[in-house]
Amino acid sequence: MTASVDRMDLSEVTTLRLGGPAQTVVEATTEAELIDAVRTADEAGEPVLLVGGGSNLVVSDAGFDGTVVLVRTRGIDVSADACSGAMVTVAAGEDWDQFVAQVVEHDWEGVEALSGIPGSVGATPIQNVGAYGQEVADTIVSVRTWDRHEKRVRTIMFTNLGFSYRHSRFKAEPDRFVVLTVAFQFRFAGGLSAPIRYGELARRLGVEVGERAPLQQVRETVLELRRGKGMVLDPQDHDTWSAGSFFTNPILTPDAAAALPEGAPRFEQPDGTVKTSAAWLIDHAGFGKGYTRGAVGLSGKHVLALTNRGGGTTAELLDLAREVRDGVEREFGIRLVNEPVLVGDALV
Repeated sequence: MTASVDRMDLSEVTTLRLGGPAQTVVEATTEAELIDAVRTADEAGEPVLLVGGGSNLVVSDAGFDGTVVLVRTRGIDVSADACSGAMVTVAAGEDWDQFVAQVVEHDWEGVEALSGIPGSVGATPIQNVGAYGQEVADTIVSVRTWDRHEKRVRTIMFTNLGFSYRHSRFKAEPDRFVVLTVAFQFRFAGGLSAPIRYGELARRLGVEVGERAPLQQVRETVLELRRGKGMVLDPQDHDTWSAGSFFTNPILTPDAAAALPEGAPRFEQPDGTVKTSAAWLIDHAGFGKGYTRGAVGLSGKHVLALTNRGGGTTAELLDLAREVRDGVEREFGIRLVNEPVLVGDALV
């Protein structure tokens, strides 16, 4: 049986420290408890909110009128030959960065550039978490789930996960699947990273794009870069009280990209589209680092992070998000899209 938790404000379990009360909260520490909690709520017709690390959630000040399930499952199972690589199956509730640290310690390559990202392992395939040239889609083999529609456990293989930029089948069907475990395939590369794909990281490492670097050095460098942008959680630093990057980088047609001002970043994609930088657009629309409205503001280290300066509300944060989004649209004709999941609110 799942364990009931005393009434809580969801600000206690989100990295933004925002969010009102939950009607019902249960803590699931085993896979059976996780399935039971969701199935019980579904049978009662109650809405369900799954919370792992709470790093990608923006919850309404009114809270959540349903069942909140805290995913606290644990377990890492390693199989295959450690000399050539490994198949590693990880419970949804495991801490992501702690898992990355273990992968690097084993000299397996593939997620080292994803160091320092807050949250749980189970959340990573939902938005195809990525940073510094890597995505979890590079290493995920399959995801084992509870299918709430078919009421059964299902393993979904990579080819059916629908991965694209910050997107997956799970985002396309948000109320259907509960992630139970994630299976990764890692290569043993003798202490070296996967080829470095991101220019800023390559420059900091002193290598060319496409070259490899020592795994531990890559992890430490990524952590250093993220700290410099306020993207590593620090309970004492309000500049890190965020949900990470609040807006995704826009994907444009070639014509729309050509219409951007000179100097705007343009990254050609394999499908012919062009990615530009949301941070550049925000900054050049007049919203600089540290731009503040009351108790919320843009990080003093990175304009993509909307932060709770202490004592803020979700309503204030979303008002700031609308101001930034609308300012960028007026200036460049590009409408930014939020990356975190909004619970009980919308950017209208």
